Amino acid sequence: MTTSLTLLQGFSPKLRGREQNECRTLQINMPPPVNVDIEFKGVTMEATTGFIKKNKKTILKNISGDFKSGELTAIMGPSGAGKTSLLNALTGYSLKGVTGVIRAGNSVCEFDSTNSYQTLNAYRKKSCYILQDDKLNPLFLVSEQMQFAADLKLGDTFTQKLKNSVISDVLKTLGLTGTENTPCSKLSGGQRRRLSIAVELIDNPPVLFLDEPTTGLDSVSSKQCMELLQNLARVGRTIICTIHQPSATIYKMFDQVYVLAEGQCVYQGPSSHTVPHLASLGLVCPKYHNPADYILELANGEHGQLNELLIANCVPEKLNERIPELPIENRPALSNEKMTIVINRPYEFYKFKVLFKRCVVQQCRDWTVVPLRMVIHVIIGIMLGLFFNNVGNDASRTLSNLGFLIISPTYLCYTSLIPAVLRFPDELPVLKKEHFNNWYNLKTYYIAVLVTNTPIQICYSLIYSIPAYLLSGQPIELHRFAMFVLILSNVSLIADTIGIFIGSCVNPINGTFLGAITTCVMIVFAGFLVIPSHMPSILQPVAHGSFLKQVYEALTLSMYSFDRTPLACGEDKIYCHLKYPQTILKELDMQPGNYWQDVCIILVELLLLRIIAFLSLKRRVKKCN
Repeated sequence: MTTSLTLLQGFSPKLRGREQNECRTLQINMPPPVNVDIEFKGVTMEATTGFIKKNKKTILKNISGDFKSGELTAIMGPSGAGKTSLLNALTGYSLKGVTGVIRAGNSVCEFDSTNSYQTLNAYRKKSCYILQDDKLNPLFLVSEQMQFAADLKLGDTFTQKLKNSVISDVLKTLGLTGTENTPCSKLSGGQRRRLSIAVELIDNPPVLFLDEPTTGLDSVSSKQCMELLQNLARVGRTIICTIHQPSATIYKMFDQVYVLAEGQCVYQGPSSHTVPHLASLGLVCPKYHNPADYILELANGEHGQLNELLIANCVPEKLNERIPELPIENRPALSNEKMTIVINRPYEFYKFKVLFKRCVVQQCRDWTVVPLRMVIHVIIGIMLGLFFNNVGNDASRTLSNLGFLIISPTYLCYTSLIPAVLRFPDELPVLKKEHFNNWYNLKTYYIAVLVTNTPIQICYSLIYSIPAYLLSGQPIELHRFAMFVLILSNVSLIADTIGIFIGSCVNPINGTFLGAITTCVMIVFAGFLVIPSHMPSILQPVAHGSFLKQVYEALTLSMYSFDRTPLACGEDKIYCHLKYPQTILKELDMQPGNYWQDVCIILVELLLLRIIAFLSLKRRVKKCN
């Protein structure tokens, strides 16, 4: 107790009003959380199918029920019965087509009504949702994954020693002690599932929803996972999970069972009462037969159409007998030295710093992101520099230099856009899970990603530009090189933003196709293949929508404007028509003073595209809601 007091010295946050409702209580070590019962009435879910002709399908049909704290509840049913749909509705993960009333403790959420976002948000903060797939970043160690979760959930009001105490206790409770220095990619299936639970237990949620936690696990790992959930329920949490077809051993572990068939409840009650209840209806479970298998066979119609009989006799009032309290000696052992701490949600700026640190670590550890791309940019810069060797100062090769000025932004556009298209869909599931479980605000995450990517994209442009600029014979003038790099840096940033936008809209295969087509269209209207004034009048406005048009013009002006001296004509050349920079700009229909105007237009386009990308990301993240 003295140690805890030392760690907590000076920590006494004062909370009042609305702030207090957004906090959770934590005790060292792993306390019994606040008891929160889940009750739902008249929940219905409808889905719309068809693109032209809209057809409505009812997935959940006016079902009701309640799940008590301190109990492990399983939602069961055959495939297509609505198990995951019910779990999505109860968590608020899927709101489209959902009607009914759901209560979590003192928070009531009435779907398809005038309830405000604050009401829904308050309801969601009572629980966390652990999806079927383990959304863990493979580049992080277990200790780092837990540390990031602790920083984002507990904030900076806790000392690092106190956070480490919480992390150690959670890992010990879930049997993950000794895996702290193991990469998440090298964990077994059962360990990954337990780590997914561990990161959510950091801030002591009173309600845990799990979607098929035993999927992909062997019988031993499945039993260990359910024993873990049972122990977590015994200390006061409300644990609700879906499960497809449990063994008899696992089925006995459930305190309550909620069986669905065709979107309706056919049984709700203790697992131990399943066989007596069915026998009272004249449905005798064969001896040595798994009760879970038998009730699923009935729900699936393998013994005749008995769903109406089961639904009519599924009266919760008749099945409300609960599992008796465990004797004290059988309860999981917990430390008696505990101090209650009120967890105040950290400010978004603190979360931004944590996310920024996480993004930097992730970028540095992924060898395909920073190290490999830097090497490739240097190699391509040298190759293109040698290919366009000394074209910048040779008036007889001015057209070749213009080709260099269009191929440089095209290369950077492809190498920034396509990786973003391929990378972002992989990060989206992690973002969805963490954002839904209130780890951080979407704006905070987006800003952290942009702040991390911006200097990296600028470095890519600079590393490419140095060899390419020097070997191609461009003017050795610092201000021209700076203008050249400035434009190419913005090209990389714009292409990366377009990649995020496309990656948040479609899958990687379609995204790669759309990214390539988008770049090709931009090149066509850039002004190199056809001068904008030579285009049909109906297409000229379209050319202004291509950011490569402003890029190509700005790069050309950076090389041939700002009082550039006449170019040297080759010794074997009698006449060079494009010897004078003024003549070059006139032939290309470019105004010498438009460079900074083009820079402003490019920056505005970058800002608009980043706003559009954020709105697209927000739509994608909330699409399931």
